[in-house]
Amino acid sequence: MSTSTRWKRRPEGSTWGDFGPDDQLGRLNLVTPEKVLQGIAEVKTGKNFCLSLPLDYPGGNIINPRRHPPVLRPTMRDDRPIMNLPMRCYDPTALDVVCDDQVVLTLQYSTQWDSLSHVGQMFDADGDGIAEDVFYNGYRAGSDIVGPFRYDTKGNQTPAPNETSGARRLGVENMAVTCVQGRAVMIDLEAHFGRTGKIVGYEDLMMVLDKDKVVVEPGDFVCIRTGFAQRLLEMNKQPNPKVLFATTSALDGRDPQLQQWVTDSGAVALLADNYAVEATPARPCADDHCAMLPLHAHCLFKLGCYLGEMWYLTELADWLRANGRNRFLLTAPPLRLPGAVGSPATPVATV
Repeated sequence: MSTSTRWKRRPEGSTWGDFGPDDQLGRLNLVTPEKVLQGIAEVKTGKNFCLSLPLDYPGGNIINPRRHPPVLRPTMRDDRPIMNLPMRCYDPTALDVVCDDQVVLTLQYSTQWDSLSHVGQMFDADGDGIAEDVFYNGYRAGSDIVGPFRYDTKGNQTPAPNETSGARRLGVENMAVTCVQGRAVMIDLEAHFGRTGKIVGYEDLMMVLDKDKVVVEPGDFVCIRTGFAQRLLEMNKQPNPKVLFATTSALDGRDPQLQQWVTDSGAVALLADNYAVEATPARPCADDHCAMLPLHAHCLFKLGCYLGEMWYLTELADWLRANGRNRFLLTAPPLRLPGAVGSPATPVATV
């Protein structure tokens, strides 16, 4: 563990400092050239699978009222929208017809990456007895991750200095420059629990791993098929949250044994086809204070283990099961968008 000027205490069981005092990659550090070669060695047929939903799914904003479908429109030249715009408008000798567009995009609306700046926690990192709002490796809300307001320990807000909001540290661009490529494994919950809405704890997960002979090693990406994304497609942009959450599995983020498994596994990321990876709302907390999203806190805040949500895994999972396999090469860089805390993804699996 490296010492840091940002913190004197680190959360119990965390990896803060393990990859250096100023690390911003977390467990992506485990994706070494050797791990990439392990992924490449899983390519036997050259067949590719797109692991992304169309970016206008799930449809509407009923699943998350803050997140909206993309708005696509042409850019403008003078007063003309550049969509089938003939350049003869500007030069009578020109043959060109041009289209050019732009998009207003909620970055975590559809198939997405959660970066390490997506979820932090109140934690007494400097050991003075007062909890601060901090993120992975001790990076601070208000200075490293900047917003229009600052909040006190009771949640009261005051305007922040006139600064551009965004992640000055732990932004998604740090992921992008690593290329996010390596060996991945599939855990197929739907094959075992169907559309029962099973909340999967440690014992359930171990049963699935044992029956399917799935082995997760440090530096692997872990994909988890629940059937959620397939249900979204079937609902054709008119999602029914009650049906979605009642008929598809999710991990029990409050299960301490499951959290310990994530720690011990060395998984770089948990990538599920459902919303949030973990069951939401989580089971009630037995302590005075706790995380609303306990697996997010354990992975993003403590371990530097990334999360991916609403990945489309149906065709890949079916193919792997039919061919007696569970490992493949994953290539899944996010947008190289400086300061963003999340990103759409168009992951590719190669078998």
